[in-house]
Amino acid sequence: MVEAQDKVTRFSADLVNAAAAEGVRQSRSARQQLDHWVRLGRAVSSVSSAQRTRVEAALAGQLAMRELTEQEGVVVNAEITAAIEENIETTHFGDELAAEGITTVALDEHGRLVEHHPDGSTSTLDDG
Repeated sequence: MVEAQDKVTRFSADLVNAAAAEGVRQSRSARQQLDHWVRLGRAVSSVSSAQRTRVEAALAGQLAMRELTEQEGVVVNAEITAAIEENIETTHFGDELAAEGITTVALDEHGRLVEHHPDGSTSTLDDG
């Protein structure tokens, strides 16, 4: 028999904070709440039904959102939100724009406007 062991997994801080807050309401620890959400998500994702097929079709752009039931729309929106949040955490827009030769402007840790040039150099913009 194979014994299940806990594995170290990293979660984004906002997800852990949300789990901690919801866990208080549900009398669970943050870890228990995360486990609950993961199991719930796994169950929803693994359901092979006509509704799931419709959700997947909408996500693929093969079915208009207006053709979904309210419940299907909720699942589609949750899937889209999760995908956006995952991509935000892993995408470095400045690097992508620099690779295309585009200079970007951002605030530094002191609140100053700084240009980030495609060659990797930076320059602080004057206040005036």
